[in-house]
Amino acid sequence: QVQLVESGGGVVQAGGSLRLSCLASGNIASINNMGWYRQAPGKQRELVATITRDGSTNYGESAKGRFAISRDNAKNTVYLQMNSLKPEDTAVYYCNAIRWASVYWGQGTQVTVSS
Repeated sequence: QVQLVESGGGVVQAGGSLRLSCLASGNIASINNMGWYRQAPGKQRELVATITRDGSTNYGESAKGRFAISRDNAKNTVYLQMNSLKPEDTAVYYCNAIRWASVYWGQGTQVTVSS
């Protein structure tokens, strides 16, 4: 099993920044992809960004140019730097990890962007 714990969410004004962190623990060997997804009320969960163990990244359309995902394998942590936040970025942000054929999720952290 892999446990994922997110932190760093909160309330921020439009145009501001937040940095989310996700700490992985448990059976973390062979975790390849890690990433962030988000889900706003009444909407489906959507991709924000993913990163492989060797640092290759992929971004959802809403995150391109504003968000940056990074990973510290020594600390078993993945980060999401979010800049130029907009009210439409308001959502619960979930950390995700893939180990072999298993997918793990964190409990989520709320990000609220006020206009």
